Amino acid sequence: MILAEKIIKLRKQLGWSQEELAEKMNVSRQSVSKWESANSIPDLNRVIMLADIFEVSTDFLLKDDAEISAPPKEGKEPGLIQVSLEQALQYIENKIEASNLITKGVVLCVCSVIPLFFFLALAETGRLNMTGSIAAIIGIVCILLLVSVGVSFFIRINQYQSEVDLIENEAFELAYGVHSVIQEKLKDFRSTYNLRLSIGIFLFIISFVPLMITSILFRGPGITFMMLIVLFILIAIGISIVSPVSAKYDAYNNVLAVQTIETEQNKRAKRAEKLAAFYWPLLVAVFLGWSLWTMDWGVTWIIWPVGAVLFAALVGLMELLDKKEL
Repeated sequence: MILAEKIIKLRKQLGWSQEELAEKMNVSRQSVSKWESANSIPDLNRVIMLADIFEVSTDFLLKDDAEISAPPKEGKEPGLIQVSLEQALQYIENKIEASNLITKGVVLCVCSVIPLFFFLALAETGRLNMTGSIAAIIGIVCILLLVSVGVSFFIRINQYQSEVDLIENEAFELAYGVHSVIQEKLKDFRSTYNLRLSIGIFLFIISFVPLMITSILFRGPGITFMMLIVLFILIAIGISIVSPVSAKYDAYNNVLAVQTIETEQNKRAKRAEKLAAFYWPLLVAVFLGWSLWTMDWGVTWIIWPVGAVLFAALVGLMELLDKKEL
């Protein structure tokens, strides 16, 4: 097979048009067309660029007896599952869909206490002739309903489990050219990821500020309950911004991380994720229990900045203990 035929087949395997390949090579579409029609031959520098983009060797491109179906690749391990571009993109799509379900469930669980605070605020201001007992009953019923719906979203995640196991639980290698495509998509997505992550973290940080300010400047349970609603809404918005982009970013990295070597940064991130899954729900439960018991919302908000500092300290302690074990 000649060079022109190999360029055509490798380009089509990756789903690229001549314009897209030309853009990656920093040449005109007419140049790519001439290469593929064998009217011209790319110079040595262009051949090296083609080999890098397609993730094949220059020998493979230049030798006429090398076939697309079995291009040489150094370091190939026997028994590995080969992941095509279509499979990699489908995995990323499945991770995004699963993340959307998780996000909906988490947001519903976080927002489940909002009706309780709303009806308690109505009871405190005497509107609709609502008593505190009735407000508490309605609020608790709303919590149970919203949490139930949220749990249903978590259960539905199982439908994607078998489809993501290939990437997450099996040893695999990427088909030719897949690595460069996913790497380019990740590069294009990184700016969006950084922006949305920054916005989400900013919302988390300032979520307790309205409650703190009103607790200092104003007195009264009614306005405190309304600021608690603002707090949980800001947290929910932050989650809805951070969770999907984080899932997509992780999916790209999971596809690219064909090596089984786990970096120290990944280990720290996984330890923090495991701690967060237990820590933050517990902190919310402590906050609600303490606040509803004392009804002193102007003081109990302090649990959030203290809890944030404690979380950072616990992550540091886990790393210190891990180093001692080594």
